[in-house]
Amino acid sequence: MRRSKAEEHNKLKWWQLSLFGVGCTIGTGFFLGSSLAIKMTGPSILIDFVIAAIGTYFVFDALSKMTALEPLEGGFRSYAKKAFGRWAGFSSGWTYWCSEVLIAGSQMTALAIFSRFWFPKVPLWLFAAGYAILGLAVIVIGVGVLNKLENILAVLKIAAIFMFVMIALLAIFGVIDGSRAIEYPNSRKDFFPNGMTGLWSAVIFAFYAFGGIEILGLMATKLQDPKEAPKAGRVMLFLLVFIYVLSIGLAVMLVSWHQFNEKESPFVIALDAYHLSFVPHVFNGALIIAGFSTMTASLYGVTSILVTLSEEGDAPHKFSKKGKLKIPLSTLLLTMLGIAASVVTALLMPGHIYEYITTAAGLMLLYNWIFILASSGKILKPGIGGKMKYSLGAVLILIAVSGTLFHRSSRPGFFISLAFIGIIGAVTVLMNLKWKKNEKKMWKPWPTG
Repeated sequence: MRRSKAEEHNKLKWWQLSLFGVGCTIGTGFFLGSSLAIKMTGPSILIDFVIAAIGTYFVFDALSKMTALEPLEGGFRSYAKKAFGRWAGFSSGWTYWCSEVLIAGSQMTALAIFSRFWFPKVPLWLFAAGYAILGLAVIVIGVGVLNKLENILAVLKIAAIFMFVMIALLAIFGVIDGSRAIEYPNSRKDFFPNGMTGLWSAVIFAFYAFGGIEILGLMATKLQDPKEAPKAGRVMLFLLVFIYVLSIGLAVMLVSWHQFNEKESPFVIALDAYHLSFVPHVFNGALIIAGFSTMTASLYGVTSILVTLSEEGDAPHKFSKKGKLKIPLSTLLLTMLGIAASVVTALLMPGHIYEYITTAAGLMLLYNWIFILASSGKILKPGIGGKMKYSLGAVLILIAVSGTLFHRSSRPGFFISLAFIGIIGAVTVLMNLKWKKNEKKMWKPWPTG
């Protein structure tokens, strides 16, 4: 197992990692996906965010403690390999790579759509290609630039949410259009309009809003002191929960949950009734910032995983062969081809079909989270309390995954994710047979006589 040999580049402080985590986590999953979640479960979406935060904390706690114990450049997939063998690292790495390529492609498509709000005549593919080139340029320049960029974008995203919070509070206290009624849920039916089924179905979207901790795990090896990774994660999650619950709570107070839809940000919908002309422009900019930062973080994860897969013999050697660039050219080319295919699919296929594919990609990320929890049981050897904690984390993730079966727009994604896992599993079985065959060839019995 290859340890990190770049100690001279480990310059991150724990608070910088926390801010980086906030930057690469708050994305379109929160700014857009939360609207669909509110539509499904109403104000009780706040409970889903708390459930997702607890599950996410357990996963990052396990990942960060493994990082503190033994920093490995391959992050979660290297720990899976150490815990269960080569097949686990292979399948975990390729599951992550496939899902992130699909997600990055959908993010670029979303960014192109957001950009056409200001430039409606520019072709979608041109915007998507531009964002792809910018994102890859950031990755090529280096981790230091990526960290600084994510920190800046994190501040801008938080500033946009803070602006929403201030306007919402002014509206609630009657400073802005005091004639409008505030939507307080006065009964159980108001808080749970679609019952427990709605609450269960929407958990997955709350987990989406916390997606990105795998990348944080990869970045944790860049800390000055890897033992501070758990503290960075705790601070990051506290900030995210505070931001999410406060902003979404205010949104569902400003307008009825019936008015939310999957095509608009909940913050734009909540403030639109107050006829503030600058709001659509500000939040369209926030959506672009959010989407670009999470897309860039995804690109970092995709390239990093492919390089470590290659270094450990789970991908062709050329994907780790570096030239003048910091990232191997073959890795960049494959990533660009994968993302280009994903973007073309998004632009050409009917909207719902691609929505199903990206939902499947998100579910595949959660499958990797379960792998992280399972790996920690082998590597950390936790006591009774730790085992209970990580088991609860796995249960919460399974609740989110199973909840997709109860909603018609999420159900196809569940089965598509199983198909992806089935294909990767079949390839893993074939590769495992090949590895065993090679091991037998390499093994020579001791001469007798």
